[in-house]
Amino acid sequence: MSGILALKKRLIELLTQAVGELQQQGKLPAVTLPEINVEHPQQPEHGDYASSLPLKLARSTGIDPLTIASEIADLMVATPEVGSVVVAPPGFINFSLKNDWLTGQVESILAAGDTYGNIDLGGGSRVQIEYVSVNPTGPLHVGHGRGAILGSTLANVLTAAGYQVEREYYINDSGRQIDNFRRSLYVRYQQSLGVDSEMPTEGYFGGYVVDLARAIVADEGDRFLKMPEPEAVQKLGEVGLARMIDSIRSDLELLGVGFDVWFSEQSLYDSGQYQKVMALLQQGGHLTEKEGATWFTSTALGDDKDNVVVRGDGSPTYFASDIAYHYDKFVSRKFDRVINIWGADHQGHISRMKAVVGALGIPPEQLQVIISQMVTLRRGDELVRVSKRSGDIITLRELVEEVGSDACRFFFLSRSADSQMDFDLELAKKESADNPVYYVQYAHARIASILRLARERGVSGQGGDVSVLVTEPELTLIRKMLLLPELVETVAETLEPHHLTYYAVDLATVFHSFYKNCRVVSDDRVLTPARLKLVEAAKTVLSRTLGFMGMTAPEKM
Repeated sequence: MSGILALKKRLIELLTQAVGELQQQGKLPAVTLPEINVEHPQQPEHGDYASSLPLKLARSTGIDPLTIASEIADLMVATPEVGSVVVAPPGFINFSLKNDWLTGQVESILAAGDTYGNIDLGGGSRVQIEYVSVNPTGPLHVGHGRGAILGSTLANVLTAAGYQVEREYYINDSGRQIDNFRRSLYVRYQQSLGVDSEMPTEGYFGGYVVDLARAIVADEGDRFLKMPEPEAVQKLGEVGLARMIDSIRSDLELLGVGFDVWFSEQSLYDSGQYQKVMALLQQGGHLTEKEGATWFTSTALGDDKDNVVVRGDGSPTYFASDIAYHYDKFVSRKFDRVINIWGADHQGHISRMKAVVGALGIPPEQLQVIISQMVTLRRGDELVRVSKRSGDIITLRELVEEVGSDACRFFFLSRSADSQMDFDLELAKKESADNPVYYVQYAHARIASILRLARERGVSGQGGDVSVLVTEPELTLIRKMLLLPELVETVAETLEPHHLTYYAVDLATVFHSFYKNCRVVSDDRVLTPARLKLVEAAKTVLSRTLGFMGMTAPEKM
């Protein structure tokens, strides 16, 4: 366990122990202990950590919280990390850490290196994160990028938190939308070869289908015209889908997003998994026939309405294949937890999925769903609605090509997933402190520059005595660096990776302030190696933070 997390745990144990002693002495009644938390005070001058336990105990005991706080503080056992324990109104216990313990943590960060921030929260349990999973019937647009970055960042953090993480893309390569895509592509293919053909009513009319058809003609010629139409639609469709999936994969790679598994929806039918799950639901009494269709009786499990799983023509609904898919995740592949990142249009799908997971004997809380809200593009005050290039939707590739992968990742992460966001293209490209991406990455480049200067002058941190790092800018930087393991824990528990962006900016701000106030490479043979150790540790922490977000840590800017 990280030093800072171990310390927090130790403080909670000491608080628990002190309250137990007070109860034994009869100074506190034997009430049930509330949850004990140790948090950072809002004002740094109040210490490094604080507990509101006395306020909670006051509610259940009727005793003045300041009296309780004083009694607890008097019984707190001394630790090598804590310098002072102070009681503050209306009933807080504040803890301040010793300077020598703080400075010693610089050595701990350097020793941990690229593993700094890793914690053992997950204990090796298996988590699957499914994200993006866009139908392979069109290009990725800007909104898809947000879910992609949320998913890949959470995967990074959960891995650091001690989980075995598998990243998955679910390919919707079955059903009506795929049939419509195949027919649309066949029509555009015929038209590209001068054959008069009419698009289906529910076809895909985007210009990308025309481009795809022309590309296939260029590579494959007219061979699909020589086949019977049903065979041609099927085989041309297979070629088109493969190319669409390759295009999606390529666009995501531009963004630094990858997957361990690309899972085919069609495989659920080919393997018999779908049929097996429907039989299980039937045996469990969860299916009913009405209005010419087969329904899952969601209302019996607390949902607000029943849902169709098999249409009157015998074709399965999207919900039916999703049931089989989740059975495959939980039962066949035995994931301990499944996290799905869905777009805003899937909000209504959550309750029925949780209901059916429960019907299959899986605790519904093992399925967690994050809804990624809409993205609005702006150029300063101007709303951007369509692509300059095509006059159609703005694709994810266009966005990455304009502002870069790092800016995309940071900006998409900068708001909680459940809030709609504005993405300012002009701000994302600015090379100034106004742009948080530039500001954070410049801090890393500045650190690298300091370390290069030290090497040029033949000095290093080797043998540096970190105990001389006693000024306020130095200690403030150390305190900020020590927050990373706590941040990993917070993001892993809440599944809210936007906290990383705020921390990155805070860490960069504190470093820039340190740089302004403390000369690192100087003629001082004691201070220079100590500060070089501090700067090297800061580089590690900032690099790890950028790495969790999937961003680069530049050596020069």
